[in-house]
Amino acid sequence: MNWLTDFVKPKIKALVGRKDVPENLWTTCPTCANMIHHKDMLQNLNVCNNCNHHFKLNPETRLEIIFKKENYDFIEIKSPSDDPLKFKDKIKYSDRLKTYRKKTNFNDAYILASGNLDNEKILVGILNFDFMGGSMGRAVGSGIVQSVEKSIKEKIPLVIFSASGGARMQEGIVSLMQMPRTVAAIEKLSKYKIPYIVVLTDPTTGGVTASFAMLGDVTIAESGSTIGFAGKKVIQDTIREELPKDFQKAEYLEKHGMVDMVVDRKELKNTLSSIIKHLKNNQ
Repeated sequence: MNWLTDFVKPKIKALVGRKDVPENLWTTCPTCANMIHHKDMLQNLNVCNNCNHHFKLNPETRLEIIFKKENYDFIEIKSPSDDPLKFKDKIKYSDRLKTYRKKTNFNDAYILASGNLDNEKILVGILNFDFMGGSMGRAVGSGIVQSVEKSIKEKIPLVIFSASGGARMQEGIVSLMQMPRTVAAIEKLSKYKIPYIVVLTDPTTGGVTASFAMLGDVTIAESGSTIGFAGKKVIQDTIREELPKDFQKAEYLEKHGMVDMVVDRKELKNTLSSIIKHLKNNQ
């Protein structure tokens, strides 16, 4: 046995050798290709410090920004039975749901929580893009209806963050019927003079845009978000005209009166607080 090779050398390597580098320390911005350290991302609320690109947020991070960490409560959504059409493409819809539930730790694409924003209790609904692209099926429709009912019962404002590719194709006509269903539910908030605010995040498209997402008393768009019904290429091919480069971007929609304001993520919490106070004081 060579004690220098077998004992001393490993000890020295352990002391001075290169430590393993943790994964995901850096993120590349898809807009400007800037390399962003994970600590800078965290401090800047997942916004590029070079070009202001807003990265997508998971529901927990979104809630922590609004309410601060662990200062909110999740509300259970009473979901209807799965797979109303017994749909199957490459795999069964029921199996696809199981996969996404395991991946996200949520039952479906809509999450509801309550908390205090500057001493004002509010409800916050979030469409989770990581769950089948935030698509709207029967469970999401039920979540919107439940949110409205709770908001009216407790007489507290409702804020919804949208991020969706539209209706959920695996539920066919059942999914499309969630559009009038959610519109009818939101109409009740107006009747009872309950403030309803929508924050459109990237992307908000399809049937979600064509229903509850554009019915807010105040409609806010997060900076740089893509918002529309059909895709830009589909529209161009239909009308056979070239559309502006920033077509369907939040700033373009604000300029043309489709949204009330475009807000940077760092200013969103204070903006929501001011709007809610204003709406409540003028009821």
